[in-house]
Amino acid sequence: MEIDKAIGECDDKRLKTKYNNAIFVIKRALSLYSIEEVAFSFNGGKDSTVLLHLLRAGYFLHKKELSSSNGGLSGFPVRTIYFESPSAFTEINAFTYDAAQTYGIQLDIIRQDFKSGLEALLKANPIRAIFLGVRIGDPTAVGQEQFSPSSPGWPPFMRVNPILDWSYRDVWAFLLTCKVKYCSLYDQGYTSIGSIHDTVPNALLSVNDTSSKEKFKPAYLLSDGRLERAGRVKKNAALKNDVGSDSQNHEVLLASVIAVGDEILSGTVEDQLGLSLCKKLTSVGWSVQQTSVLRNDIDSVSEEVDRQRSICDMVFIYGGVGPLHSDVTLAGVAKAFGVRLAPDEEFEEYLRHLISEQCTGDRNEMAQLPEGITELLHHEKLSVPLIKCRNVIVLAATNTKELEKEWECLTELTKLGGSTSLMESKRLMTSLTDVEVAEPLSKLGLEFPDIYLGCYRKSRRGPIIICLKGKDNARIDSAVQALCKKFKEGVFVDMK
Repeated sequence: MEIDKAIGECDDKRLKTKYNNAIFVIKRALSLYSIEEVAFSFNGGKDSTVLLHLLRAGYFLHKKELSSSNGGLSGFPVRTIYFESPSAFTEINAFTYDAAQTYGIQLDIIRQDFKSGLEALLKANPIRAIFLGVRIGDPTAVGQEQFSPSSPGWPPFMRVNPILDWSYRDVWAFLLTCKVKYCSLYDQGYTSIGSIHDTVPNALLSVNDTSSKEKFKPAYLLSDGRLERAGRVKKNAALKNDVGSDSQNHEVLLASVIAVGDEILSGTVEDQLGLSLCKKLTSVGWSVQQTSVLRNDIDSVSEEVDRQRSICDMVFIYGGVGPLHSDVTLAGVAKAFGVRLAPDEEFEEYLRHLISEQCTGDRNEMAQLPEGITELLHHEKLSVPLIKCRNVIVLAATNTKELEKEWECLTELTKLGGSTSLMESKRLMTSLTDVEVAEPLSKLGLEFPDIYLGCYRKSRRGPIIICLKGKDNARIDSAVQALCKKFKEGVFVDMK
């Protein structure tokens, strides 16, 4: 069989692993269901084309094992369904019909929406499982496994996803290695094809040319698979839990800081990131409600993140990020939101560019992110994007210098520092005793409930430092004047 032969003779170990895993899933499905009980949803795209040839190879190998025959593959008996749409590219339609004729595909053309078409198909046929070319990163992939029952409200069938963990790179490695035909649009710069209304060539493949017509390189030359969907027309989307909305412009936003690390708790490592992060948040007007240090335990992280994300506008967590057994932060965040960790193709591409040769095999544990809730925040100064899971920011910094860079990028990307009016503050120093200032400060708090009053000493016998913070500088000045009137002149020294 030409597909199996081409993969067997190639030198790409990763592709071989992906191929063997996909074939195993296909053969498993063909063992569980009869040929009349399975179907293949084909749409003419690159992922679907890969699955077509995997199914051809998988069916051939399955039959070969059953009959111990070395004969060739005559026809393709798996029922293949194609949802024809008026908004589909003519090139997609043409390729689909050409592929059906070339490979002897039994093509059922459905001209209804996907759900209605499936209901009619399953009612008329004994289909129990459908092969789908879904990959992690696709909008429909959230929560799916290689074998996943259909969602509630849909007709019952088993979704079989042999290429769920394949990347953009894997797809093109397969198509080019096996030298199979694919839709001509991919040679015109299209990297991800939807409808004629939401798909354009990927601008990253544009070729500088003196002619009036813009030209594009083929899709397989896109070096960065994370930018596969850059050719899809997108609506302007704001960050989830946008801290820059008008409704929050005059509110004090609440933050929580979580450190993860047994080394901090044992005193082996001094945590400087927490102190630095609290200062940065305070400097841009946020109120830090709590800082906590947790041991390297998934449940501990999950419980704390779940608690803090419900009472704070944003939670910042650092430590425990990586491939080691003690790196449990992302798993804890995923559990807090009730989702699983799943391979993220976009993040894996970043890691591949960063650590290249070390990023081998069919799985990369560092590329496992909370599924369906993760947003990658890209910045040109960062080699790897920041991870945002709704209102939880996962920082990768291990020292204050790295934190400085991540903070600078984060404030630019999320308008973290421009989302709220900056807190004004004034500090007064006095040699008065605690007893002397206690009651006047309590009364001052009642008179100025919008002003935060804090007191501390740098040493037990040192002077008291009174800190006044608020949104309005005039209100702070009024509070200072009211406090000074309660004592003799010169008792308080303004610490500028």
